Amino acid sequence: MTGGRTIDVPLTYDAHERGLTGDGVTNDQPAFARAVDELGAGYAADGRPRVLRCPPGVYSIRDAGTVWRSGVSLIGAGIGLTRFVLANPGNRADPTPLAFFTTLWHGAGRGNPIVDCTFAGFEIDGTGVELSEYDVQAKGLGLQYVLRGRFRDLYIHGTAATGLGCDFLQDCVIDGVIAIDCGRLDIHHEKGGAGIGVGIGGWGDVERLTITNCTTVGNGQSGIFFELQDAAWDRPRGIHVSGCHAEGNRFGISDWGADGLLLSGCTLVGNAEAGFDVSGEGTVGVGGRGGIVSDCLIDGNTLDGVSIGNTPGPYTVRGNRISGNGRHGYREHNLSRSIGPAGGIVIDGNDIWANGLDGIRFDCALTDAVVTNNRIRHNGMQTAPAGAGSGATVTYGPASLTDTAAHWPVDGHRGKTVTAGSVTAFVAANSATTLVLARPHGARHGWHGPVPAAGTAYRLPDPPTVRAGIAVAAPLVRSTVSRNRIWDDPAHATQTHGLWVTGAGTRSAGRMWDNDLTGNSVAPTRADDPPGDGHHG
Repeated sequence: MTGGRTIDVPLTYDAHERGLTGDGVTNDQPAFARAVDELGAGYAADGRPRVLRCPPGVYSIRDAGTVWRSGVSLIGAGIGLTRFVLANPGNRADPTPLAFFTTLWHGAGRGNPIVDCTFAGFEIDGTGVELSEYDVQAKGLGLQYVLRGRFRDLYIHGTAATGLGCDFLQDCVIDGVIAIDCGRLDIHHEKGGAGIGVGIGGWGDVERLTITNCTTVGNGQSGIFFELQDAAWDRPRGIHVSGCHAEGNRFGISDWGADGLLLSGCTLVGNAEAGFDVSGEGTVGVGGRGGIVSDCLIDGNTLDGVSIGNTPGPYTVRGNRISGNGRHGYREHNLSRSIGPAGGIVIDGNDIWANGLDGIRFDCALTDAVVTNNRIRHNGMQTAPAGAGSGATVTYGPASLTDTAAHWPVDGHRGKTVTAGSVTAFVAANSATTLVLARPHGARHGWHGPVPAAGTAYRLPDPPTVRAGIAVAAPLVRSTVSRNRIWDDPAHATQTHGLWVTGAGTRSAGRMWDNDLTGNSVAPTRADDPPGDGHHG
């Protein structure tokens, strides 16, 4: 009963029977919103969840998003069969998500969550939403404070902001979601703009969320990110990510504020900055802590494979392949906001090879770090000497530089910054005569400025003279470095030293023992300053 009358709403609606046409021409948004409201009213009256089933068809959703209701599930016939096509030709100011429910606009909160909803078996095409500027609400799905939600077998692509951008997910599962080319308007590193983006912390110190078997490719920010929404909130535990693929995003997967994120069995390849990132990049400048990254393939990212900083620690990176990244395999460093030394960093049992510079590099202070049982070999691949050219042999493309007179070692410039005239670009790969440039998502080209004219003079820098298996460029206190095998390929020597302590690096009150540093191209170790009072052996 509600308002003195019985709500007689079936448990299942067929979309076609409720006024949606699915013909790709009619604006189905008004009928869609009415169906959601009716089903939501039924759930509010008797507490029994309802289902809106959408048969195969192209459902045009124009000029307004749909405010979602608790107890309403949206089930399609499958990816490619049930398609929701978003557009805003009649209201260019409206971000037009398929479904949204937020704290700001709808009062979402712990006491007013979206409950018992499933979104499954359909496609969201966001390419038709055009805005004069980036709007974080221009998502495919944008729900906040969701309890017992399920998101499965979805294909979301071309959204102006994040594809699946839902915050504060409790007892939720995201499975088999494909997010491609989302964050289309995020070309200036705006907040959001990811394939899958989850704001965290609203439920307190535990948020039970599992993300499995998802694919994120070519999104504006991260393939998947977790972002604490208030610096005063506890970092939540309970988030597990497994079996996901992140490729061609700015970052593959990012931890910007969780506690104990579990990341396992994922593939993080070809991302523009890092495969896995812990940092202060998020809204409140807080990095995650206490996470475990294990059994992942982290390969061919333009800059670093694993990048960790702005965290008090601990963090564990264990049993991964970290290879072929343009700069460092693993790098510990802070952004401009530093919170002091990170404690309890563990790097154990990884296979770290063929990265452009150092296999492992510490650029910020650590206490009680443990680096054990790693196989670190044949790093320092950025060996090509400085280069320059101009004139008739030099041409430029949106993501390339070709000099037919060059004879570069293959991938010897990978990870470098090339300068052409007054503009620069990152080198993602190179052949003997062509540089392939990293192109940020949403950018028309890889140059940080206009594409240079043919013949414009370019220059490439020399590689660093020292490229080590492990480089210490910051204070390490009470560190343990043991049982690592650190060596080079004698047939193509690139890794100059096993262990390098730079002028900025120190080791104190720690232990280094039982490492095999034989076979590096110059020497087992190098210390630009005395290595401190740690025990070596």
